[in-house]
Amino acid sequence: MHVNPVELQHIEYGPVPEGCSAPEWQTRVELAACYRLVRHHGWDSQVYNHITARIPGTEHILINAFGLAYDEIRASNLVKIDLAGNKVGDSPYPINHAGYVIHSAIHAARPDLQCVAHTHSPNAVALAAVDTDFVPLSQEGCQFHERVGYHPFEGIALDGEEKQRLVADLGAGNHTLVLRNHGVLVCGPSITWAWVRLYQFEVAAGVQLRAMAAGQLNRIAPAIMARTRQQFEGGDAQAGAAVRHPEWPAALRMLDRVDDSYRT
Repeated sequence: MHVNPVELQHIEYGPVPEGCSAPEWQTRVELAACYRLVRHHGWDSQVYNHITARIPGTEHILINAFGLAYDEIRASNLVKIDLAGNKVGDSPYPINHAGYVIHSAIHAARPDLQCVAHTHSPNAVALAAVDTDFVPLSQEGCQFHERVGYHPFEGIALDGEEKQRLVADLGAGNHTLVLRNHGVLVCGPSITWAWVRLYQFEVAAGVQLRAMAAGQLNRIAPAIMARTRQQFEGGDAQAGAAVRHPEWPAALRMLDRVDDSYRT
């Protein structure tokens, strides 16, 4: 498929359905795309786990319909709920209230984070099962330097009292939470940021596990990690790109070539 330079930075969201605001529809399309990308990379867990996103300017969150596989999720079948997990509107689909405990805690405490992605992806779960912290060993891994928190396993997250501990363990300045013996929680101020971080954490966790198996780690100096992290967070890492995260529109173009039904 030929893509001209202008199209590289442009994302179409299609006509906004009646009764839906433009910000909500954009959030729906992007969140549905995020689910499809997780499925594409094999990081889904059948019908379980969640990726949630706040609709800008509201206290409403979008979440997957419980029982749908990630490749069945579309913009239109995402369920709108409030921070307590109650459905808003007349969606016929149920949600997994138990699974929303983790997400509701973060969304309520951290309004700066629009998107919260929770997966049981292979590398993240393996790292969470090892008695060690995340160690940045690659250029991309440096963006997680001093941005990762850790939460001990307490069983399936059904207890509302765990919310406070989840928030405390994430911390005020972090965006990633390793859930020991469980998985990972990766957040962002937008769906784009959350996806980019989720992708890079899974890759970086795999690099660390392989390096640990191979021998002694060649650690990066803290000052270099901090500088590299700032290059990612400040935008220097995308020098010359027409958009801040050129991998995001590229990922959506890939989805469109495979199956563009997420947009409907």
